[in-house]
Amino acid sequence: MKPFLLGRKSHATDALRRPHSHPAQPTPGTVSVAPAGPNVEVVKEGDKIVRLIVTCSCGESLEVECLYPAGG
Repeated sequence: MKPFLLGRKSHATDALRRPHSHPAQPTPGTVSVAPAGPNVEVVKEGDKIVRLIVTCSCGESLEVECLYPAGG
């Protein structure tokens, strides 16, 4: 099976940057909690990575299964 992106044109883009945000001033009696950043969890079986679980800072997650050729 050939890779999906093999032979496709690439498009040059600017690097991604974290948006500038100005933290709001907390009101008295409240606790200010910074939002969690993105997270990548690696699931291994022996020496092989079998799954990547990417969790966005918004809470949405995406699982990527890692497939290897037979006998490899």
